[in-house]
Amino acid sequence: MIPLFQRPYVWDESEQWLPLWQDVRRLADLRISEPFASATHFLGAVVVQAQDNQTGNLPARNVIDGQQRLTTLQLLMDAAGSVLEEAGLDALSGQLEVLTHNLGMYVTGGATRLKVRHSNRDRAAFDEVMNAEPPVDHDALKHSGSLLARAHRFFVRMVGDWLGEDASQPTYAYRAEILVQVLTRGLQLVVIDLQAQENSQEIFETLNARGTPLTAADLVKNFVFQRLESEGVDTRRAYAEDWPFESKFWETEISVGRYNVSRSSLFLNQWLVSRVGEEISPKSTFSRFKHFVDHECGQKMSEVLVLLKQQANLYQRWTVTASEPDRSLTPTEMAVYRMGATGLELLKPILIWLHDPERSIPTAAANEVIAATESWVIRRQLLRLPSADLGRIVADLIRTHRSAPAAELPLRVRTHLTRLASASTYWPGDEEIRSAMLTENAYRRFPRSRLRMLLEAVEDRLRDVYKYPPVPRRGYPIEHVLPQKWETNWQVEGLEAQINRGAHVHRLGNLTLVTDGLNVAISNSAWTLKREKLATYDVFLMNRHFRNATEVWDEDTIDARTHIIIDALLKTWPVPEGHLGQVVHAADTDQGWVEIKHLVAAGLLTPGTRLLPRPGSWAPTEAVISEDGTLKVDGNVFQTPSGAGRHVKGAVTNGWTFWRLDDGRKLADVRAVYRGAKPEQDKARPAFDWSRLHAILEALPEGNWTAYGDLADAVGTAPQPLGNHITTCPQCANAHRVLTHDGQVAEAFRWADPGDHRDPVEMLRAEGVPFTAGKADPGKRLNSDDLTGLVAEH
Repeated sequence: MIPLFQRPYVWDESEQWLPLWQDVRRLADLRISEPFASATHFLGAVVVQAQDNQTGNLPARNVIDGQQRLTTLQLLMDAAGSVLEEAGLDALSGQLEVLTHNLGMYVTGGATRLKVRHSNRDRAAFDEVMNAEPPVDHDALKHSGSLLARAHRFFVRMVGDWLGEDASQPTYAYRAEILVQVLTRGLQLVVIDLQAQENSQEIFETLNARGTPLTAADLVKNFVFQRLESEGVDTRRAYAEDWPFESKFWETEISVGRYNVSRSSLFLNQWLVSRVGEEISPKSTFSRFKHFVDHECGQKMSEVLVLLKQQANLYQRWTVTASEPDRSLTPTEMAVYRMGATGLELLKPILIWLHDPERSIPTAAANEVIAATESWVIRRQLLRLPSADLGRIVADLIRTHRSAPAAELPLRVRTHLTRLASASTYWPGDEEIRSAMLTENAYRRFPRSRLRMLLEAVEDRLRDVYKYPPVPRRGYPIEHVLPQKWETNWQVEGLEAQINRGAHVHRLGNLTLVTDGLNVAISNSAWTLKREKLATYDVFLMNRHFRNATEVWDEDTIDARTHIIIDALLKTWPVPEGHLGQVVHAADTDQGWVEIKHLVAAGLLTPGTRLLPRPGSWAPTEAVISEDGTLKVDGNVFQTPSGAGRHVKGAVTNGWTFWRLDDGRKLADVRAVYRGAKPEQDKARPAFDWSRLHAILEALPEGNWTAYGDLADAVGTAPQPLGNHITTCPQCANAHRVLTHDGQVAEAFRWADPGDHRDPVEMLRAEGVPFTAGKADPGKRLNSDDLTGLVAEH
């Protein structure tokens, strides 16, 4: 039994479901290739405490710690069992069922047969999916949007893909048997089983709140020296001479996405990726290292440690050298510096792979590979494209080409990258970069360290022409030539001219590097003084342009210099001749990164296009698309469709569905074409997809409420059809938490179940929402951005 006070289920696909499945699949693949292998996977510890049971009842225990992994294991086993039952493998399915459901003979009085029970808000969703009859129709579940149902669906898909499509083939049954072996006998847990009278809270605090958690490097160290001892190695000497990670450098914490990890743990993860060619979650570093040593590397631990030490020392040298501002850097060291400046560790496994002492890849070949992969990453960063899927490509590159002859490696890597054709991974071409960067508000859009690195690269490009040493990386200030406060000394007449000037302030052509002292001296000065100071005291080649500039510095000269800077960036990070970087596959489903400027650059929208708002109670108006992808409405400039829509509507809205073209298409339809999908009016129009609504309602937290309008904006529809749907939808959880805009229960509200007569106001009060004069506390209201965040986290 999972007690009421335990937190709800929070595990998700990227961080927990996928790594768990990868571990299970790895064990199954190993047992297929090595039938007598007895490898296991350790899942951690759980703490349970006995309940005082009446004689004759099934013994019961409360789960004190480990409820997330126990719940996930139950979902995985039930999902696998449902796939096997659908395939007619009842005996194998039955072996899993006895681990998730009690036998009927032991359950009386209509009680559930589930072995794991939830008593918190997850109970209904967990019971529903675990008791669903195979094949499970996840879309038809009342709680289809819950993390529990989504986890079950995920595991059904993974198991089905691994087993194959044809259940009649002998290999299918054999693989199914191996999978059941792994699930029933290949996964290990440490169970701390407390008696009813023992202090479970003290045990829980000891495990979770006291002491410092072990890092991946700590776990690997323990494993390494246990193996060395079993090999008869002098472990004291090995620790003193060969274990490289006992220093402040390696203990430093590095931010990686949502995690802070020690540099030693990060290196071990990246080193593993370089060896096995798989994307490895930071949380799976130790288990993957153990499996690699036990079943893949074919070396003694003493030999592995020698290799680890060599590459760790090299890694440390790169990092330390890259941090020295006046050093001339090798391509590898420069790549390390640039990764630090951009906050992305992505290419470290490739650097480690290219400098594997067992391969002896020539420096020239390694440098070509570094140049290609760095161009791929930085060009995507210039367009601010997502990086979530790039780790998979890095692992694919290593796995696919690790046995390639060194002389062929650069061409193979470039070819691999040029063939990427999905929006989440492609290598952008020159024209797309140029089109986007000409009007990009670079100063506002890029982190300072990344923008400085780009300007340093431009300066280095110019210096290379004259064989000058590279620019010192001393964190020089980024100066606006046309000042940010241009109204003081750089005035122009007329509203249109003022808007145009404001739009140019943060563009690349108006930005440069200067020394600290010069930055203070010229900050908001007029052009004549600023030009004189730059010509007299400046040390950067990129600023020689100003000496020969005309008597004015205006929008035309900024545009001209923007072209020069873009040229330097494209030459610093080139693509192979003829590469266009087109997206020809159906693009991924992530919608967050697409902007109007991408649609303009793709030729799907043209500057000057007029957009109309959807019908409503607001004043008639229109939005005009600018060359830089912004929208002009009533003399105001907006960066996003939703911002422009909010201005017109006076409240939050989904701008992609709010704005329409003259021909009736929504902006969302144009975006769909950009991704490779068909716009809605080109299809036989399907029923609205309410799955996002279901997910948001499932995640809507107790003690809060939202309005129909906010919820409609977050889902992408209008309030009235949404309200109509909720009243008839058995999958819409927490319907009582949706109120009118002023916090009242809607007059037309009714439960989807006609027999349900609960009072929504009393339910909300019991959940902690105060009411005054029949209206809910506005401080407890979640807006559309809050609602979007509830599902974005998963």
